[in-house]
Amino acid sequence: MNDDIVSYAEHEAIRIIGKQEPEPSIQKVLIVDDDRSMREMLSGILDSKGIHSLLAENAADAMDLLKSEKLITLVITDLRMLPIDGLAFIRQIRNSVWADLPIVVVSGDAGIRDAIDAMHLGIVDFLLKPIEPEQLLPLVNRELGIKA
Repeated sequence: MNDDIVSYAEHEAIRIIGKQEPEPSIQKVLIVDDDRSMREMLSGILDSKGIHSLLAENAADAMDLLKSEKLITLVITDLRMLPIDGLAFIRQIRNSVWADLPIVVVSGDAGIRDAIDAMHLGIVDFLLKPIEPEQLLPLVNRELGIKA
């Protein structure tokens, strides 16, 4: 077992104990969507406010980024993706060392059942596409601890 691996919850506890303010310039938001234009649009909204994002086309790429990138503090994911859909991806996160990671779902065609299932998995919020900056930014700022 590798003792150098610190879970997201442990990282947050260390930050709170140290009473350090979050640093928006180093926090990263992971955007997962199989639609390239949607990934880039969401990234552009965040980038316009100085929030760094990482982009993944699918759940497998996203899990690789979670394993390799430090300081991912929020995930924004679509539900309709292949080969692993967004709900299965969220379950993977919840059953990993990143179980406490805040997750926002964005979807253009999700039904009520999808929204309920996502809420049961402890997501932060569920936004319907098309996404407007006025919807996304206050939510991201709150989750990253950024004062507007």
